[in-house]
Amino acid sequence: MKDIVANQLIKYLENRGIKHIFGLCGHTNIAFLAALSKSEKIRFINVRHEQIASHAADGYARVTKKASVVLSHLGPGLTNAATGVANAALDSIPMVVIAGDVPSHYYGKHPHQEVNLHADGDQWEIYRPFVKRAWRVDNAELLPEIMEKAFALAESGRPGPVLVDVPMDMFSKEIDSAIFEKLNQNAKTMYKPSIDDELAEKIVKTLAEAKNPVIHVGGGVILADATKELQEFVVHMGIPVSHSLMGKGTLPDDHPLVLGMTGFWGTQFINDKCKAADYILGLGTSFKEADCSSWYPEYTFNFPPTKLIHIDIDPSELGRNYPVEIGAVADLKNALRVLNRVAKRLYPQARQNQALKDEIAANRKAFKASNKEVEESNQFPMSPQRILADLRDVLPRNAIITTDVGWNKNGVGQQFPIYEPGSILTPGGFATMGFGSPAALGAKVAAPDRVVVSLIGDGGFGQNPAVLATAAIENIPAIFVIMNNHAFGTIAGLEKAHFDTTFGTIFEKDGKTYSPDFAAIARAYGVEGITINKAEEFKPAMEKAIAMNKPVVIDAWMVNNPVPTAGHWNIMDIYSPGKKVHHVSTN
Repeated sequence: MKDIVANQLIKYLENRGIKHIFGLCGHTNIAFLAALSKSEKIRFINVRHEQIASHAADGYARVTKKASVVLSHLGPGLTNAATGVANAALDSIPMVVIAGDVPSHYYGKHPHQEVNLHADGDQWEIYRPFVKRAWRVDNAELLPEIMEKAFALAESGRPGPVLVDVPMDMFSKEIDSAIFEKLNQNAKTMYKPSIDDELAEKIVKTLAEAKNPVIHVGGGVILADATKELQEFVVHMGIPVSHSLMGKGTLPDDHPLVLGMTGFWGTQFINDKCKAADYILGLGTSFKEADCSSWYPEYTFNFPPTKLIHIDIDPSELGRNYPVEIGAVADLKNALRVLNRVAKRLYPQARQNQALKDEIAANRKAFKASNKEVEESNQFPMSPQRILADLRDVLPRNAIITTDVGWNKNGVGQQFPIYEPGSILTPGGFATMGFGSPAALGAKVAAPDRVVVSLIGDGGFGQNPAVLATAAIENIPAIFVIMNNHAFGTIAGLEKAHFDTTFGTIFEKDGKTYSPDFAAIARAYGVEGITINKAEEFKPAMEKAIAMNKPVVIDAWMVNNPVPTAGHWNIMDIYSPGKKVHHVSTN
């Protein structure tokens, strides 16, 4: 039996369990959309900009822990989506991008919107620097095999996005349905590598005999769904845990052995504990620059004399930034299962470290006390600490937070408690402005029964305001909290500190700071809009937004004070060599 590729592709996606596709139409993909319109199992989330589609799919994949699907048009559609796909790539998020392309029989003739400046039919090459693989489908009968490889590659090893570039005529070609049907015999999940008992015993004994061991975790633990196994190991071994920005929420922030986030936006206590460690067990972390204070040994990590045990699914991460004494390539869930079994065999009684727990608790209490004044301040524009504190007070423990960049990312990493694994979605490696609000759409679609809040600056929200059209039309009840400082605030603080100007970073009109009326913009899209006029209004507004269970924008003006930091960033030495200058307030 024969049928056109588009119809069979939709059936294939249904059989894989795909429930949502994020995307935007174009003349190259309407055959796919026509086939999708007949599906009773897949919901199409229609957006107004392809970057919104890829960021939303990113947020969706982080919550579901399965590859999401993006549908794109050729040329500008594909390049619009590229920022979101690259963001997913740097944060190891599985995604399959299906993009329409020019007709295969028109390669070289430069048909409408073709990219062919270096080779004919060349648009798929645009994604090669950041996707795990890019395929161009030159034979319709090869598409089934390519799709199977695409999902397998996106979800295996170190996860990430892939591109399947489909010339538009391929969607309309008829092929034998048996080619797609035989793929049903393939296993859709594969066994992942682990470690053996001998290596586990070596690691456990080394940690047990260490004087000041620390476990440093990254986002790879969450991607591997290994948070329960990690907590079991931490509790049994009694070892404190630090985390990268992407590792936040791996263990609850109120766990007695959680130190907190390291690096530039880490606190002195956390950085000092890591610097003083004799052994660090790194799990699913790349030891990125911001998490390591630009790798300067006097601030966060000091290898050597500290020694590193590193387990990661990606062998290229082992020894990349720090020398490794014991390195293992393994799936973290499997590896931690073995470590737990061996640890309990070697040390049947859980190891206690009450003095360390008391020290961590005292530091938390002191840090909270140091913020008390700004968290309770009635000043307006609001203090960012008050926004975060009030928000945490009203949110359920399992609420999902998506952040953008600036205070809503760095301040959240440092000061906002996260209690459920995977409940904070933040743009780590790419630090993409504009990620937060579309990611909230994807997260809410993936988890409709959980409260989803996007924390985003006014600069970031201005990147993709059309997210509100999708929220309204698709009835996606995410809450968008705009931490509005009338600026690209973090960059403004940097420029002011080092060059004594805020040129190009502050939003101004006629000599005064400027902001659109975001609440009015929300209402114009058919979304509830609330403007905060004094600090005391914020918490009731959040409670109201949660109770309404529909999309809401809350515009909260705040001062542009920098996130306090005890770490370091190499750019400070570039801007102001020989000086200890970070950020300053622009208010």
